[in-house]
Amino acid sequence: MDKTYLDRGSTSLLKDIDTENYNVVLISPRAYFLFTPLLPSSTVGTVELRSIMQPIRFITRFKSREVLFIEGSCTDIDPQKKLITVEDSSEIKGEVSKQQIKYDYLVVGVGAENATFNIPGVREFACFLKESWDARKIRSQLLDSLESAAFPGQPEEEIKRLLHMVVVGGGPTGIEYAAGLHDFLEEDVKIWYPEIAGKFRITLVEATPHVLPAFSKDLIAYTEKTFAENKVTILNNTAVKKVNQKDIVVLNKDKELESIPYGLLVWATGNTARPLVADLMKKLGPTAQAQRRGLTVDEHLIVAGSDNSIYALGDASATKWAPTGQVASRQGSYLAEHFRTLYELKKKATNSDSKVLLSQVDPFVYNHRGSLAYVGGDKAIAELPGNIHLSGAATYLFWKSAYLSNLFSLRNRILVGFDWVKCKMFGRDIGRE
Repeated sequence: MDKTYLDRGSTSLLKDIDTENYNVVLISPRAYFLFTPLLPSSTVGTVELRSIMQPIRFITRFKSREVLFIEGSCTDIDPQKKLITVEDSSEIKGEVSKQQIKYDYLVVGVGAENATFNIPGVREFACFLKESWDARKIRSQLLDSLESAAFPGQPEEEIKRLLHMVVVGGGPTGIEYAAGLHDFLEEDVKIWYPEIAGKFRITLVEATPHVLPAFSKDLIAYTEKTFAENKVTILNNTAVKKVNQKDIVVLNKDKELESIPYGLLVWATGNTARPLVADLMKKLGPTAQAQRRGLTVDEHLIVAGSDNSIYALGDASATKWAPTGQVASRQGSYLAEHFRTLYELKKKATNSDSKVLLSQVDPFVYNHRGSLAYVGGDKAIAELPGNIHLSGAATYLFWKSAYLSNLFSLRNRILVGFDWVKCKMFGRDIGRE
């Protein structure tokens, strides 16, 4: 079984799959897993990037049989010949840097990329928040803005621009980044940059009437109230029309074009399919693949039109469930059990027809365990099964414990816990890496 790239669901699949029954090959352009829910915290130094990374080989070496890991990018999938093309993603390459690998089963867990909605200037000037290098770029530009604003003789109007941090997207990622940024500016920057203390601003731009549309009305109201108390401006019903190097042009709630200057712009909007996924969708045809956001799958996470040989999970798939890490993680665990059951059925079966065998395998069922979001000032919100809504400082402790329990390993839990203690005792690190 081959797998291209690695997202949250892929992590669960690798941890749970029985390698006694399958020859597993993993393909990913990065040699580590990344716990993206804590990525916003890493941009401001609340946690270290290394603390939320888990090397792939740390997991593969504990499997019962060898798992072949290839650090490279899957550039093509041929569903007819059951071949994938892999290219070496290293900066230093050997004589062989491109290879084709045959598969019996292929699991596509490549995640998704940020949707720019074809808005001019987004890719050129905005910072995304999906990968470790995104976090480093945001941190670098944030510190650049602070240092340039503190430069002697800087005009007041330019200081105002440089210290205006804009976040586009009112989903959990945008909210948690704006909240973490607020804490960093209030608790640390004010101490180390007294000359610009009190001059920075944070604005969150959201195209819909309210932030966090997946949450209940009372938790949305609590979040907006907390942001108002923290002086974080929310511009609802505001759509970005163009991004320039020093300002964004928006259509505000009064349907008027407005220019908003910024020093740092973080783009945390929706997802769209990666080129690899989009190309596979075209090959499988519009009849089988009619969704734009990802691969259409059945109740067993089998990709439509793939002759039962290709599976998809996480943000690479289009299902009736929200594209969250929680869903992806459960899908990965399900697929591990799915392949275990399929193997046992094949050993006993007199009829090896895949459709007959699959009819005996349980479909994927998802039970939502709740949603969490950090809203700043040591406060969080939680929406749990049974219509339970929580908010405040106690919920923040619950948010921390939930994130700790979902980290990859004991090593990561200890590192993140230590980072939180270090942050509380000594403050966040404002130095450059």
